[in-house]
Amino acid sequence: MIDDVPARPAGTGLAQRITDVLAVDPGAPAIEFEGSWSTWGELADTARQASALVDRPGAEVGIILRNRPASIGFLLGVLSAGGCVVTINPGRGRDRTRNDIASLDLGVLAGEADDLAELVPDGLRASTAAAAALGEPVIVRAGTARPPGAASVERPETAVRMLTSGTTGPPKRIDLSSRMLERVLVGAKHYESNRDETVRLRRGVAIVNSPLVHLGGLFRVLQCVSDGRSFCLLERFSVEGWSDAVRRHRPATASLVPAALRMVLDADLDTDDLSSVRSVVSGTAPLDPDDADAFTAKYGIPVLVTYAATEFGGSVAGWNLDDHKNFWTAKRGSVGRAHAGCELRVVDADSGAPVGPGAEGLLEVKARQLGNDAWVRTTDLARLDADGFLFILGRADQAIIRGGFKVRPDDIKAALERHPAVRGAAVVSRDDRRLGAVPVAVVEPRPGADAVLTDDLLSYLTGVLARYELPTEIHRMETLPRTESGKVDLVAVNAFLDSESAVR
Repeated sequence: MIDDVPARPAGTGLAQRITDVLAVDPGAPAIEFEGSWSTWGELADTARQASALVDRPGAEVGIILRNRPASIGFLLGVLSAGGCVVTINPGRGRDRTRNDIASLDLGVLAGEADDLAELVPDGLRASTAAAAALGEPVIVRAGTARPPGAASVERPETAVRMLTSGTTGPPKRIDLSSRMLERVLVGAKHYESNRDETVRLRRGVAIVNSPLVHLGGLFRVLQCVSDGRSFCLLERFSVEGWSDAVRRHRPATASLVPAALRMVLDADLDTDDLSSVRSVVSGTAPLDPDDADAFTAKYGIPVLVTYAATEFGGSVAGWNLDDHKNFWTAKRGSVGRAHAGCELRVVDADSGAPVGPGAEGLLEVKARQLGNDAWVRTTDLARLDADGFLFILGRADQAIIRGGFKVRPDDIKAALERHPAVRGAAVVSRDDRRLGAVPVAVVEPRPGADAVLTDDLLSYLTGVLARYELPTEIHRMETLPRTESGKVDLVAVNAFLDSESAVR
């Protein structure tokens, strides 16, 4: 059996850890948001009010999550009371969010007053109770259509029902248990030199710039709270806001999704402003190793790539500083090696048999945080080398079969993003009467770049891709549509291409 997290006394765990940290020093600063600090005590006040929404262990509480202190108070309160947080993403738009809430049959919904007024679907009951902690008054309760007195849904084994970003189709919810989150928090110590787990407040200020509705943002908040570390919370990522936070708080590590990393790379920041940062962790989407190298050359900061999935509750593989120093040159393009407590293997897609080092196949993961010895098959095409370094080659379910040839969209995307005029790219499959399917690309130009011409890009790609990999069309968008996690929204890209075709 895979080694488990060391046993803890009954009544402890993630819920107790949150409660204990919130009580260490109520007057100490906890969250900086838009230039103002909230204390641990104020955060605890909101958490206590939100904990009252949990009428029994495992009771579901929907939370309309924004990167604001009140949302964090709601989240911590429900978790500390042993409830099940159902994440609701207001960034999906009013109608889709209202439909999502209506489909969930929640007994309780927590959110700020404006969100509840806008997003609670018509016809649902809305009894409310005000709470005035953490700045402006917020509303922490809204009833749903469930009859009064009816029991709420119970999910005693689930801490968070996490909504995925839905880059290729409708978002879905994945259940994350408290034990899974505890194990992932322990595994995150892979990146830290000090692994002391004493309940106390620590020095230094972290920066949280990933959205709470994405696993990366949720996990970063839980990591900070579990460690007793104050943090600067950004409502949304911008180069100006992020660099200002780094300059003022001098963190040793920072996190940037690939799209944000490229924005920082383009921004030409003063290297002195980033001098405290020893490493930047990047995940959620493929990162071109050329971008990683360019970032390191420009700012002197190594980029540590990780591999994660919502199904695993966080990262299962990644680089650390020692591996980066010793192996990056030889293994560039890899997403690192398995974390402690995780195992990786690559199998043949048809037979399921493990393949040898360097061979391509489907990635399978055995992760301690899942609490069992089962191999979980992903949809990622991958290869593992003899030293255990993992290379992600693309998604098997996004492969384009063009006249019998297999085309990986990520290969075309990476090639396009190496062009000096292209900031970002997306490649999707489009039906073709003769060949079955063909790749079509959409590019986002870099700021200040000359007009990106299709013929120029095709000429460029001809030198780096096989003929069957060349996209049949290349379209331009001033800004690619992205999910909160920074991934390109391929559903929106396809809708854009449909509209382009309709205009012709």
